[in-house]
Formats: sequence, C-alpha cells, structure tokens
Amino acid sequence: MLLRVILLLLAPVNGQLARTHKSVISLQPPWTTVFEGERVTLTCKGFHVYSPQKTKWYLGKEIPRETPANTLEVRESGEYRCQARGSSLSSPVRLVFSSASLILQAPFSVFEGDSVVLRCRAKAEVTPNTIYKDDNVLAFLNKSSDFHIPRASLKDNGAYHCTGHKGSCCPVSSNAVEIQVQELFSRPVLRASSFQPISGSQVTLTCETQLSLERPNAQLRFCFFRNDQTLGSGWGSSPNFRIAAMWSKDSGLYWCKAATVTHSIISDSLRSWIQVQMRMSLPVLTLSPKDVLNFEGTKVTLHCKTQGYSPDTLYRFYHEHVLLKYKSAHFAEGASISFSLTEEHSGNYYCTANSGHGPQRSKAVRLSVTVPVSRPVLTFGSAEDLNFEGAKATLHCEAQRGSLPILYQFYHEDVILESRSAYYTRGVAIKFSLTAQHSGNYYCTADNGRGPQRSEAVKLFITVPVSRPVLTLSSAEALTFEGATVTLHCEVQKGSPRILYKFYHEDVPLGSSSTPSVGGVSFSFSLTAGHSGNYYCTADNGFGSQRSEAVSLFVTVPVSRPILTLRVPRAQAVVGDLLELHCEALRGSPPILYQFYHDDVTLGSNSAPSGGEASFNLSLTAEHSGNYSCEANNGLIAQHSDTVSLSVIVPVSRPIFTIRAPRAQAVVGDLLELHCEALRGSFPILYLFYHEDVTLGKISALSGGGASFNLSLTTEHSGIYSCEADNGLEAQRSEMVTLKVAVLVSRPVLTLRAPRAQAVVGDLLELHCEALRGSPPILYWFYYEDVTLGNSSAPSGGGASFNLSLTAEHSGNYSCEADNGLGTQRSEAVTLYITGLTGNRSGSVATGITGGLLSMAGLAAGVLLLYCWLSRKAGRKPASDPSRSPSDSDSQQPTYHNVPAWTELQPVYSNVNPRREDVVYSEVRSVQKKKKHTAASDPRHLRNKGSPVIYSEVKVASTPGTKSPLCASSAPHR
Repeated sequence: MLLRVILLLLAPVNGQLARTHKSVISLQPPWTTVFEGERVTLTCKGFHVYSPQKTKWYLGKEIPRETPANTLEVRESGEYRCQARGSSLSSPVRLVFSSASLILQAPFSVFEGDSVVLRCRAKAEVTPNTIYKDDNVLAFLNKSSDFHIPRASLKDNGAYHCTGHKGSCCPVSSNAVEIQVQELFSRPVLRASSFQPISGSQVTLTCETQLSLERPNAQLRFCFFRNDQTLGSGWGSSPNFRIAAMWSKDSGLYWCKAATVTHSIISDSLRSWIQVQMRMSLPVLTLSPKDVLNFEGTKVTLHCKTQGYSPDTLYRFYHEHVLLKYKSAHFAEGASISFSLTEEHSGNYYCTANSGHGPQRSKAVRLSVTVPVSRPVLTFGSAEDLNFEGAKATLHCEAQRGSLPILYQFYHEDVILESRSAYYTRGVAIKFSLTAQHSGNYYCTADNGRGPQRSEAVKLFITVPVSRPVLTLSSAEALTFEGATVTLHCEVQKGSPRILYKFYHEDVPLGSSSTPSVGGVSFSFSLTAGHSGNYYCTADNGFGSQRSEAVSLFVTVPVSRPILTLRVPRAQAVVGDLLELHCEALRGSPPILYQFYHDDVTLGSNSAPSGGEASFNLSLTAEHSGNYSCEANNGLIAQHSDTVSLSVIVPVSRPIFTIRAPRAQAVVGDLLELHCEALRGSFPILYLFYHEDVTLGKISALSGGGASFNLSLTTEHSGIYSCEADNGLEAQRSEMVTLKVAVLVSRPVLTLRAPRAQAVVGDLLELHCEALRGSPPILYWFYYEDVTLGNSSAPSGGGASFNLSLTAEHSGNYSCEADNGLGTQRSEAVTLYITGLTGNRSGSVATGITGGLLSMAGLAAGVLLLYCWLSRKAGRKPASDPSRSPSDSDSQQPTYHNVPAWTELQPVYSNVNPRREDVVYSEVRSVQKKKKHTAASDPRHLRNKGSPVIYSEVKVASTPGTKSPLCASSAPHR
C-alpha cells in the first residue's frame, strides 16, 4: 500500500513534473522589509503525506527550534528557513527589521502576470515623494505611497528604491529592493506512452510542465497539436490527451501548449515525431542438434526467429535470465548463437525479439548436460583434534565435478563403513567417536553412473593426551637473594610424544622446550627482583594443553639508595606552610622502614608494608631551615639519601617604629632619626617610611637591626609617622606615632604702657611681653632691675602682661623673659622714669607751655596710634592675651602713700624692632620719678591693667613692598 502511495506521489500531477518536494515559506504581511518593533508571521508549507506535525525553523547558523504548528511570529532580522515533515529544507527568506525612517516594501517573490504593489513607508517626520527603478525616476508619489505593476513580466526586473524629505530640510533614501520576475511554470515537454506505437494500439500524450513551489495551486490549460492541426476540442484543463488507435496515417510531428486560464502566459513544447509500427509475432527458440545433448564438449546452436513487418529486429539470448548475447537481424532470417557444452550450461534458455515496440519473449527450452564425477577428496574435520581417544572424528568425501546425484562410500582398511547419496554439491560426511581400533587407512569413492572414482588414502594414528604436568623448583632454600640460580622442572606422568613444555612467570612466557620421549624438561635462570611471583608450566602433545599448579617464589631485594623530595605548596618555603618529606627507594623488597632527618636529628619514621614510598609532614617554623635526609631499611641493608637543603622564609612581623630626637621635645632644625625594625622576618627586608601616608623614603636591610631615616625638622614635619616592612611575602605596617615639632621662642619684646604720656606716681603701668615665634605654652617672666616681679603664661601663644601701680621707686630698667621649655630668651631692657606731682600746678609759664606742647604731641601720637591700630585690626586679629590676671598668688591690693597730684612729664625714647624688620618704632612713654626701692621692695603693688603707648614718630626703611609709613607695623600687642 505504501509503495502505491509513493508511486502516486512521484507521478505527474496536473501536468507538473515529479520532483523532490521542498518546504515553502510565506509571509504575512507579505513584505521582506518592515520597521523595527513590527511583527511578521512566517507560515511553512510542505508536502504532507501524514497529518501535520512539528515544524523546524532555522535562523542563520543557530540551533533550530520547533513549533507545534506551521507558523512562527518573528521580530528579528536574519535569514530564515523551515522544514515541514515529509518535505526538504526550504529556500532562505531574508527579513530586515529596519530602524530607518523610510523603507521600500516589496513582495518576497514575483511571478509573471502577478499584480505587484511596491509600498514606500515613512515615519511621521518623513514624506515620501519619488520611486526609482535602476536609479531612474519611475513615478512621483503624491497622495499614495503605493506603486502598482498591473501585470509583471521580465521587463520589470530591476532594483527599486524610493526617496522622501524629512521635514523641510533633508532628503531621505530608502533601502534598495531587487525584483526578479519568475516563471509561473516551466516550458512544457510532450511525453507519449510510445513514440513507435504498434498499428492499432492506443497512445496517450502528456503535456508536462512544472509549477513554481510557491504557486502549486495555479490553474493551467493545455492544447495538443499534430502537424499544426489541433487535436480534439482544443484547450482543456487536463494535461493528458488519449488517442484510442494509432494507424500508419497518424505518424507525424506532435507538440502541445500550456497556458494560464486567462491565456496571459502561453508556452509551447518542442515537436516530437511519432512513427506507427507494424505488429510482430512472438519469437521461437530452437536447439540443434536435437539428439545426444547431455555430454560435455558437444557443440550446440540456439536459433531465434519471429515473423512480422519490421525491417530490423534486435534478438537477445538468455540462460536462466542471464543475457548470453544479442544480435540485430532482418525479421525474416532470425539470429543464432553457438557454444560447446559444459556442466554449467544445464538449465532453461529463451530469447526475445524487439523491433522498436518492446521485446517479445519466446517459450523456454530446457537443456541438461551430464558430467562424469571427478576423483573425490577425503578429509578429516578438525584434524588436529582427531588423534586421541574419545575425540569426535568427521570424514568428508567430495567430488569437485560430476552430474548429480552422486553415490559416496567410506572405507577403513578396505572395509566399507557407510554409503550415502548426494543430491547437491559439497559432498557428504560421516561422524564417529575414535577408539584405539580406529587407527589405520581411510578412503572413499564417488559414482554418478558413469563409473566410480576413488580418493587417496588418509592414515589416522590415535594418540594419548598429556596428563597435568608437575612443576618443581630446585634449591628452594637458596632462592631468596638476587643472583641465585633457580631451576624449574616440568614433567607429565603420561602422554604420547612429542610433548612441548612451556614455562610461565605471572602468565608471561619464559621459554619452551620439546622432548621426543616421556620425561620432563628443565629451565634455569639467575634471580632478579622482578622474578618474585607465581610460576607454572604447560605440556602439550597436540591434543590439548595441560597446566600445572602454580608455585610461588619470593626474591628478597636489598633497598636501593632512596630519593628524598621536599614538597611545599609554593615555590619558596614559608613559615606556617605544610612541608611534605617524600622518601622513595626505587628497588627493595617490602616492608621498608623510612626514617626522616633534619640536620641529623630524627624527625620521625614511616613504614611502607607493600614497598614504594613514604611521606612525613611538618608544619614549618623558622628553625626548620637546614639540611634534610631520609633512610630506607628493609632488614637487609640501610641506605641513606642525599641531603636536601631547605631555606624557610619567615614573614616579617609588625615593625616597631621609633622616633629619636636630640631632646625630649622635637624642635625645628633638629636632626630627627626615624627608626623601623621588624623583630622577625627573613632578609632582605625593605623598610618604607611614611609621613601622613606620603612616602619619605625606602631602605633595604640585608641583616638585622632595622633601618633608619634622618630628617631635618621644619614646622611642616608635624604629623603622623609610620613605617612598613616587606620581605616579599606580606608587608606589615607599624603603629602610627604622632610628632609635634616645636619652635624655640624668639627674643621677646617688652612694651610699657601707661595711661598718659609721662608716667606719674600712682599710674597703673602695664608691662607687656611678647615673643613673635615659639611653640605654646610660653611662660613670661617680668623683671625690674633683674629682680623678678612675677610671671604669666600664654597657653596658646602670643604675649602676656603684668600690671604695676607706680611709685617713685619704680623708675629704672625693666625686662622680660620668654620660656616654652625649649630655651629662654631675654628681651632688651626698657628704662622707665617716673615724675612726682608738685604743688605749683599753675606757677611757671614755661611749665605751662611745656605741658601744652607735650599735650599736643600726645594728642597727635594718640590719633596716629588709633589710625594704625584700626588698620591692623581690619587686617588681622589681635594676639590673644589670656594672662592678664595678676601672677601673684597674693590677692592683697597694694597701698600707695604720698602720691603727688602732677609731676612734670619727661619723654623717654626707646627703639623697638620686635620682628627685626625694616620698620623702626620710636616710642614715647610717660615716666614718673619714684624711688626705686618702692617697686622692688613691694612687687605685689604691680597690677595687670592696660595703658596706651603714645608714638612720637615712625620711621620706615625703604623696602620694596612696604606699607604706608604710618601703618607699616601693627600697634603694640594687647
């Protein structure tokens, strides 16, 4: 049934030529170019004998995927193929999901006569305007974006694209589309059931064409012609036209046409000649001579002849359906072949005659050839197994030639054993079990009625199989050492000679020896370590090999010098690693005891009961550097390995960082030594020094003691210091050390401040001492004529003041001293004159004029001081003076007596250059004349109260970039 279906499938359908069915992909929508984000549904159409099954889809070179139906929705550009069940792989279809703003869409395939639509699609910002073919303007797109080809033909082949404008600025061009118009169907071919029909026979004409796989359902019309005359009623839907009977007058040129239903496409076939033939009779085969055809060598002739009206006939001769020969001859004469008979010529013969209308076959004629038998051959089956008692013997007798049937007879010493007839080739056989009486000569005869033929005689000798051999070892007590000689002896108790003996060690052949008589054989060799194991022997006299029981031999081998291997998890051994000491003696009988040594000190031992190697593990410390060795001992001899040196690297410990300065407090200008030392770690060690994580330098230490780095201190060197040690394993960072670099105090400046231009008894005098440089806290001491008045501290730096209620005794020299613990600096001495008040306040005119002048000078100096002080205050903050409280711990207020109301003011000048700059201040201070012993004897009378300083003039050195002479320096610090 399946064959019929296949034949139907391969037959022409609707005038189409049979071919392999291919899957076809169709698109919906039918365009091959669409915009990104759109979807296209692919449908796979195939040739289905069975119900639809899963469909395979291919995208490029990706692994195919299957869908349960024949459709697939896609959104990815690429080349797609499909394969439906029962059909081959489809042609590729390339889809493009375009990101362009203008695309031209065209159908995937175009056939002759199709109505084709080309669609120019644009995104919102683009307006299509023109469509081109082969870069020539084809049409302008006004209201519609579609261009129609009403009926496609080959002239429409070409490359198409369209253009547009983006807004009102830029031209845009679409993709190019290649259109290739395909044939809807191939050129028809005229087929005939016979182009040389027999007169009166029926002939069927077929107009065959092939529709495109993509248009398998297109309807065609057909028309047949003979010599330009239409046959039948003209155009029809069937591709076949049947002529009921063909006669001689119907010979001529035949052809056909195929067309679409609308006749828009018409195609003609080539013209073919049909020649009507006369009918011919069946051939007759004859053999000559007719008598005595059953002997080899006889010559026989086969003659084939037919009757008819064909001028030439082809004759063929067959033997059992095998073509012997063919000849062409005139129908009236026939044809003949001749040959000499052999045995193979027996069988059926026939001939055929063909005059161009198909072969005609004769009746068969049988020929039998009789062949005398040849001399038979007697053989024994499996002859190597037939010479011992109880074996099954097979006698086979066969004549190579001779006509069947053949009578075979078997003989033993001229006594017939059995007779058998053979109706087939390959002879006959008899079987029997051998006994000792079966020894002797055997032969057979063959006869097919033309006289018997006798075989040559075969002699049979019955032998005895060997018994199981016994293996012995000589000098067994001396076989435990290498170099000793051992003898293996193998012997059987019974068995027909000749006997072959073989010796084996663990199934490996050692040697063999053959003996022509009963008795055993021996095999000797010198022992080595490899000779330990099981030994056995075999005996064989050709009728089955026998194997002895195994004998064990153990050869004791002294150990060889072992090899020590040190294994660590990395290229260099590091403290904490697990060291494996691997010791192996390549030779030596087990068990072997291995001892492990470090600098000749035993670490431990390990035993290898089966031989081979042993290991010992060690967790490394720094002390494990040194020489290692091992020893192997199996009780015969102890062997020591070569020594292997191991150097264990110790990771650096966390370094200790110290700062060494020449004094307790680091001071600007000191030479500071930074010292870094790791107490543990293999050398060399690289030390790195850091200040606030900035590298100062690096030093490599090849031995212990650490490394040092020297630094000349500046104020910027205050901060956090640390160091790092690294020997290539893992860097370690020290703890951080904070360093504060102190600044020595500069020479202080002492300023005396009184409430008026001339100090008078009873005024409150402020002594202000200030060192412009120096690390706080600073302790200030105040002196009168080198007698200590008191002290005051400035915790945050700056100056300090000391107040004193003036008496007549306070005239004299004053100084101050600054100390921040690093060194003491003494100011220059300042002289103070105190004037006592007199009773004649309005007496002398000179005194009044002098007082007026001094008052005017004091007023001018005050204005100048106020101006410069305000300018300084705008430029910077005044230095803090937290020490204005009295330094004397005694809270008792001093009491002054006999203080005159007014005394004559006397100017006192002192040159002050506190910063050693180019500005020089000339100070005018009011000094009251008092007795010196008053201030010196009672320092408690001093009070810390501010008083202004009056400047009489300011002199400025001509230095580039200096300020106004009036404000070149700040006012006295408060």
